[in-house]
Amino acid sequence: MKIALIGSTGFVGKFILKELLERGHDVTALVRNPSSVLLSNDRISLVVGDAYSPTSVANAVRGHDGVVSAFNPGWDDPDLYNNYMRGHKTIIEGVEKSEVKRIIVIGGAGSLYVAPGMQLLDTEEFRSQVPAHIVPGARAARDALVDLSTNDRLDWTFVSPPAFLREGDRTGSYRVGGDQLLMDGDMPAGISVSDFAVAIGNEVENAKHVRERFTVAS
Repeated sequence: MKIALIGSTGFVGKFILKELLERGHDVTALVRNPSSVLLSNDRISLVVGDAYSPTSVANAVRGHDGVVSAFNPGWDDPDLYNNYMRGHKTIIEGVEKSEVKRIIVIGGAGSLYVAPGMQLLDTEEFRSQVPAHIVPGARAARDALVDLSTNDRLDWTFVSPPAFLREGDRTGSYRVGGDQLLMDGDMPAGISVSDFAVAIGNEVENAKHVRERFTVAS
């Protein structure tokens, strides 16, 4: 397949890039700085562009089989919430303009439910344990899901990681959930970012969660 990837140099994006290439897909990475992509592979095409420009996004992704967006303006961005939402809406608008129908959006765990009507983001544990500068990004990821859930123009999928996402071995094994936070006994579950990328690669190839959100964990 020919896949456009936005956010290929981020913590999650670089593992998604590696996974897609190892599966034999051709990947076009939308980047601001080509030197930031450290992988060298004949199946990577680098397109210099701006994730905050619908025209730039449309030009980069046009003609592809699908788009994977691991966009994040950066956890240290002083205007994290607004820039996250601006980038999200721009990317969706750009993909719509490109006439590509398929997009997979990587979101956060904060919008997963821990009880009826209670999302992880709204718990005291989340507010006390997560650094304050990250919370606006978690709020934005939740609002991005709300925005995407009303979109009937794209064949979208929203993927939430579990509570803990860490570097680790690629086992190729994981559990799949829906809107509920996956647990490991009494504790929230986790997954290696390598196995999280496996789940993304499988969704790229099999499209089992079109117009819905899913989550995974070890």
